[in-house]
Amino acid sequence: MKKYKITIEEMISQTFDVEADSLEKALEIAEHNYKTGKFVLAPGDLVCKQICGEDADGHCTEWYEF
Repeated sequence: MKKYKITIEEMISQTFDVEADSLEKALEIAEHNYKTGKFVLAPGDLVCKQICGEDADGHCTEWYEF
């Protein structure tokens, strides 16, 4: 039996309300709030999940949704 590295990636989504003078400023505020822990996606809504694999020789599969 051989060992393989399998990577699973999940993308979650959550919407936050931000008050600002412009969309650009709202995005800046949201990014700051995320980086400082004020916006936490817990648990959020699962948007997609994907998987890929790698063998011992370094051959990798493409990512695919499952």
